[in-house]
Amino acid sequence: MVSWFGPAAYLELHRGPTHSLLLLPFWAFAFSWVLAKILRDPGGWRALYGVTVMGIALHIAGDLITSYGTMIFWPLSDMRPGIGTTFIIDLWFSGIILAGLLASMLFRKTRIPSVAASIILCAYVGFQYVQKQHAIEFAREYAQRSGLAGEVTAQPRPVSPFNWTVFVSDERLHHIAHINLVREEPRSYKPGDGFVARLDSAYQPPGLAQWETRSRYGERDVALEAWQSPALAFFRWFAELPALEASDADGRCHWFVDLRFGSPGRDVMPFRFGACKENSIWRAYERDNAERIPLR
Repeated sequence: MVSWFGPAAYLELHRGPTHSLLLLPFWAFAFSWVLAKILRDPGGWRALYGVTVMGIALHIAGDLITSYGTMIFWPLSDMRPGIGTTFIIDLWFSGIILAGLLASMLFRKTRIPSVAASIILCAYVGFQYVQKQHAIEFAREYAQRSGLAGEVTAQPRPVSPFNWTVFVSDERLHHIAHINLVREEPRSYKPGDGFVARLDSAYQPPGLAQWETRSRYGERDVALEAWQSPALAFFRWFAELPALEASDADGRCHWFVDLRFGSPGRDVMPFRFGACKENSIWRAYERDNAERIPLR
């Protein structure tokens, strides 16, 4: 719903006020009151308040384990913490939840399926956290061997908890590799193998990792000027791994992405924003293929 107010507002508000732990009691009261009216519960909102609190808290926790960032302390802070263990759409994570729901429907007289699914789900996220540490250690060892100084991070990727994109980032460059932590041989992809196979084949065994570089701002000072302009303040706040996507031939417009959301094998890169200099003023735009969409 936030997207109705525009792409910049989406970045600024998505996982914001509705995901604040500080506002959770208020949201729980509002939902409990509405549900009590709809269900005509004789106990009123108080009878539903506990389960509503639990549902909202679990939703916030589910968002926190991804890399997007969640403003859990809004409005006191716009910090966006994210544990970053789980890809935004994780088939295994969703499968565990679905299996638990189906088993609970089949065995309604016992809580065992729901409890078992909850334990397995928590264990799976813990397992993903361990894999993230392995991915970070791999990148850190590469940085040491290569004499690179910079921040080492790892981003979860689709299909498998062993698929990661690792980064060694300094003030100008990102060094990037797509790896599968347990794969010993590269996985080939042939047309017709399917979308999931195409996504999975991009991740190489650690010993065969192919490192590439992406520039934060390119080689032109004007691109850095565009990035630092007030027009892109909202994207500087949001993007944790910013990179220059392209500059127009005339040097007027410069486009940036956040590499957290760049998965090989996907045709679409979300959150593409840039600034164009018009009458000595930088103005923000969203990039949709070749189309330039003005913001605000």
